[in-house]
Amino acid sequence: MKKQNTGNGPVIIKKYANRRLYNTETSSYITLDHLATMTREGRDFKVVDAKTDDDITHSVLTQIIMEEESRGTSMLPVNFLRQLIAMYGDSMQAMVPGYLEASMDSFHRNHEQFKTAVEGAFANSPFAELAKRNLEMFEAAAKAFKPGSMPGMPAAPAPAESHVSKDDEIAALKAELGKLTEKIEKLDQ
Repeated sequence: MKKQNTGNGPVIIKKYANRRLYNTETSSYITLDHLATMTREGRDFKVVDAKTDDDITHSVLTQIIMEEESRGTSMLPVNFLRQLIAMYGDSMQAMVPGYLEASMDSFHRNHEQFKTAVEGAFANSPFAELAKRNLEMFEAAAKAFKPGSMPGMPAAPAPAESHVSKDDEIAALKAELGKLTEKIEKLDQ
């Protein structure tokens, strides 16, 4: 995940006894949803207890995950949660955080490589503009399903007129699919 920040170091968020969160960068009260959005945007922040100045970022991030999971957007399978709980107190417990972090970093890198490969596969084809529009629509749709996003999604662009026959389109799509499959196989190696 990209770390973006406008100042030096992480944004300091103070959590008060009444459970209110105060963003010291914007001098305003915020919610856990705001922190979730900051996380998705790659903003680095640190949550501290306003009274003791203790770092409570871990527990607040865990709380955000719990809220996301309770909203029906479950991402953590029950079996994974059971395995994770079973690791507490295990002799390997100290290794789990590093392993999970490395796994998520690898997953994120693979996601970016796959996206780049898909974009590259269509770069020099007659379908490049169509693929670009489809990717933009997909990203808009994905954003529409994120909590706190604006409702609705931009209208789909009208398809460009084409003088290519359906058979030619299918053949070109099959060729592009073949190129994409080759690139995915190379990424797996």
